[in-house]
Amino acid sequence: MKPMAKNTICLWYDGAAEEAAKFYAETFPDSSLDAVHRAPGDYPAGEEGSVLTVEFTVLGVACLGLNGGPMFKHSEAFSFQVATEDQEETDRYWNAIVGNGGEESQCGWCRDKWGISWQITPIALTKAFTSPDRAAAKRAFEAMMTMRKIDIATIEAAFRG
Repeated sequence: MKPMAKNTICLWYDGAAEEAAKFYAETFPDSSLDAVHRAPGDYPAGEEGSVLTVEFTVLGVACLGLNGGPMFKHSEAFSFQVATEDQEETDRYWNAIVGNGGEESQCGWCRDKWGISWQITPIALTKAFTSPDRAAAKRAFEAMMTMRKIDIATIEAAFRG
């Protein structure tokens, strides 16, 4: 057994924690499904022997999936932000999430089919809108505000003016 992390993100699922963890492990590097724990007895969202918790890692971050039932839903108040190197990597992650039952949102945000929000954020975007050239940063930021999936070439063109 892997040593327990001092701080772990706990995500609430309606019975699909193992499915989600497998998807994340297949989609992102430095990600894995680490352990599946079954309920020792009946509980409000399941029966003895059903998957209760799943330990997994997403991009090096320790997570715990809890199959707690339908009463709590995810929101954009929590998201994974994934810094991407180029358009190919941006497209790959975006398309994996959206193409697997997820949905697009604005400004590089999307949501997976389990309701978890993801920010697929090219490093070029972050560099552009944090630039000391505030006029160029504003142009890049305004271009981003019109996008769903981030288009790096458009961001860079806006930054250049």
